[in-house]
Amino acid sequence: MRAAGSPGAMTATGSRLKGLHCQGCSADLNAAQPTGTCPACGSALLAVYDLDSIAAREWWRSLSARPASLWRFRELLPVQDDSHIATLGEGISAILDLGRLPETGDLQVLLKDDGGLPTGSFKARGMTVAVSRAHELGLSSLFVPSAGNAGVALAAYAARARVKARIYLPEGTPTPMQRACARYGAGVVTVPGTIRDAGERARREEAGRGSFDVSTLREPYRAEGKKTMGLEIVETLGAEGMPDAVVYPAGGGTGLIGMHRAFEQLQALGLLDRAPRLLAVQPEGCAPLVRALRDGAPRATPWQTPHTVAPGLLVPSPFASDQVLEAVRATRGGGTTVSDEAILEAVDTIGRRYGVSVSPEGAAPFAALPGLLREGRLRAGERVLLYNTGSGIPFL
Repeated sequence: MRAAGSPGAMTATGSRLKGLHCQGCSADLNAAQPTGTCPACGSALLAVYDLDSIAAREWWRSLSARPASLWRFRELLPVQDDSHIATLGEGISAILDLGRLPETGDLQVLLKDDGGLPTGSFKARGMTVAVSRAHELGLSSLFVPSAGNAGVALAAYAARARVKARIYLPEGTPTPMQRACARYGAGVVTVPGTIRDAGERARREEAGRGSFDVSTLREPYRAEGKKTMGLEIVETLGAEGMPDAVVYPAGGGTGLIGMHRAFEQLQALGLLDRAPRLLAVQPEGCAPLVRALRDGAPRATPWQTPHTVAPGLLVPSPFASDQVLEAVRATRGGGTTVSDEAILEAVDTIGRRYGVSVSPEGAAPFAALPGLLREGRLRAGERVLLYNTGSGIPFL
């Protein structure tokens, strides 16, 4: 596939994108126009595909012969023409077997490591798809509030697509991440407070500029990039080797929606019989999704005085939380919290014991294992996949 801006005739990707669907008011929208949230009710929109047009088993067998990037799943991604794809070779991250851990007895533990992706985190998945689709729809200026990783990813992919980007970062964002955004050519604005404050500032300053918001779930296509997390799990492990549960560090929660969509679509295609339970992990100092899961609430309420050592999990008021909770509940999953002390200890343990560099966010699932066992969310003898969302190696 050619990257955005490459010469040559346009070539159809084979995408089966049909349109957009609003989860809030059930409206169906034309995907040919740039759209953020539902114009009728403000809810998040999700892409809809014509699955009936896919010869499922033939398509699945064809994947292994395709380039080793997440764009191998192009029929289930929204970009229509490959000349608009802005790619840095993202996707197809390793799944490592950690064996049976001293801390968890009989669990068989796997770790999917997105720390080696371009820009150092799983945010590359969402941004390659969101930026590519934005480029295809003629958008030339994008912005995002970010705790760090999403901003770095947007800056890199915007540079690749040759579109403008502005990143709004909480002022406590690590300096290397701020510098990385700037080095990719993005405009950087630092904002006092949390990502919620950065989001409010971004939407206020960008109003009337003609720029497009690629915040979590405020546009339809980052979730499609995150969907490849689930597609890769099934392709790598096979339907017969699927884990019983996936333990995932949740900030905004788009990855939970993405994986649930992947498993649902593969089940609809007859390629997957059983989907794993999705288990969300949040820090004790900022756990709006876990609180809502435990309370049986339909949506998360804002977390007061949020704090944690994991900046990517410092999301006190996740947008479209009802959809995140629905994805977890649909898999018979749940959630738990971990202390900052346990997160930092897990960072060191994973590095020293397994030679894997994990971010504090990516260490949270490992730290959560004993608690998930005590709470009965995991059971002895189960096969469990931990999702490491980013590298612990700082940006230089």
